[in-house]
Amino acid sequence: MHLEKEKETLLIPLYGKAIESRKKIPLLVDEKAAEIVEKIDYDFSRLKIPAKTNTMMCLRAKLFDNFVIEYLKNIDHCVVLHLGCGLDSRYNRINSPKTDWYDVDYEDVITIRREFFPETENYHLIPSSVTQPGWIEKIPANNENNLVIAEGLFMYLKEDEIKILLSSLKKRIGPYSLIFDAYSKLTARNVKHHPSMKKTGVKEFWGIDNPEKFSELNPEIKFIREILFTSNEELKKLDKGTQIAYKIAHLFPMARKAQRILVYSIEKNNPEKYFNEKFPIYCH
Repeated sequence: MHLEKEKETLLIPLYGKAIESRKKIPLLVDEKAAEIVEKIDYDFSRLKIPAKTNTMMCLRAKLFDNFVIEYLKNIDHCVVLHLGCGLDSRYNRINSPKTDWYDVDYEDVITIRREFFPETENYHLIPSSVTQPGWIEKIPANNENNLVIAEGLFMYLKEDEIKILLSSLKKRIGPYSLIFDAYSKLTARNVKHHPSMKKTGVKEFWGIDNPEKFSELNPEIKFIREILFTSNEELKKLDKGTQIAYKIAHLFPMARKAQRILVYSIEKNNPEKYFNEKFPIYCH
């Protein structure tokens, strides 16, 4: 299998989840990731993925999963868009019959997905770059509840591309909730030196420091909260040494904000109403 530049990065979290699933106390169990790693012809050693990167990727996926599960608890039906889905199996892990789920990625990525993720009445695959016009028209319009997930995506886009994408989604589906992970500007400048990122050939990354500033892209965007990798209940599943490392990192704003998950509502669709305020993944 041959994937170039940013497309190759989809193999990093895939392999990380497969490795994590083999642990005695895993952050998450992803049987589909393990299956895909076994079946595709690719030398994963060439990605040179550090163990701490594997841990971070799995922690990120688990925190996204927790968010989506909690979000869906108190609604009867939701259209979910997973942008830049790669080979992630979140639809399988969430296993919610209340969703009309759309996984979106490049055509060659979706071609690979079709070998492992068959479409159903409630699960759909859309082959397209998220920045290309046309694909959004395949999403049903005017649904009452819409959730947009962009894990490991926005850092590869330009700010203008993000702005156009969010506006186009709003025009098509109406109000929606948005969750994505973001680098700080410092991390965005430095991440190109990471050994795994060097292999992908990507040169420029997007980052944001103050999450409130994201609303400047569109006055309809409302910042809800951030989810930190350095402070959450999932860290209890890590070994003591790694837990200590995360606790130390949390003491320093630069490390704490290097990469985190951000939640927004677009227009009046306020995701706050779906959450228990004591839900542990939202510790700051």
